[in-house]
Amino acid sequence: MERFVICKAAAVPLDQANIDTNQLCPTRFNKLAKGPSFAKVLFHDLRFTPDGAEKPDFILNQARYRKAGIIVAEQNFGCGSSRESAVYALATFGIRSIIAPSFGDIFFNNCVKNSVLPVVLDADVCATIRAQLRAQAGAEITVDLERQVVTDVEGGEHAFAFHPLRRRCLLEGLDDISLTAQFLDVIHPFEVAYRRKFPWLTPPLLGTTAKTSASHDPESEASP
Repeated sequence: MERFVICKAAAVPLDQANIDTNQLCPTRFNKLAKGPSFAKVLFHDLRFTPDGAEKPDFILNQARYRKAGIIVAEQNFGCGSSRESAVYALATFGIRSIIAPSFGDIFFNNCVKNSVLPVVLDADVCATIRAQLRAQAGAEITVDLERQVVTDVEGGEHAFAFHPLRRRCLLEGLDDISLTAQFLDVIHPFEVAYRRKFPWLTPPLLGTTAKTSASHDPESEASP
């Protein structure tokens, strides 16, 4: 998993509340293979006409936001269904962090698992940052996970809380498997001791039963 330590990037202000996962990734794209093509999936029906042409008035189609790395949004961002493809679309487009007053719970978790940092700040703070971004279109802000601080357009700093384990996983680039692998020196001895204590819980190795049934005592075939 890609590490997240600090991101300084152009930020796009989105004033609409309750942006759901179907807007981020329309249902018909859910089974699309994960890859570069997912960049066009993000906000597809808002960004493109039915014949595939760009809608010039949509904010992500404007030159200053084509390489945006941060979204500053309204409340309840990522609500709706649990589709992880919504986060694939964001990450593939190049979004590394989303700042909002609140998030859909499952969407928040999916972001963390895909190295996209969801930051919760007060609604008033988010509104102030969005106003700064509208006043200075294309301006950069900074999201620093190590310090747990967002630095706005004017240099103001806004602290945010983040779960310590999730923070560690993002800083070190640990997904669920690599995090678990760090405890193999504890897991393996436990498994060995557990199997010795409860041998009847361990299924026989593949082929053991067939081998046992095929074996026989030569003397049992001798005539009486």
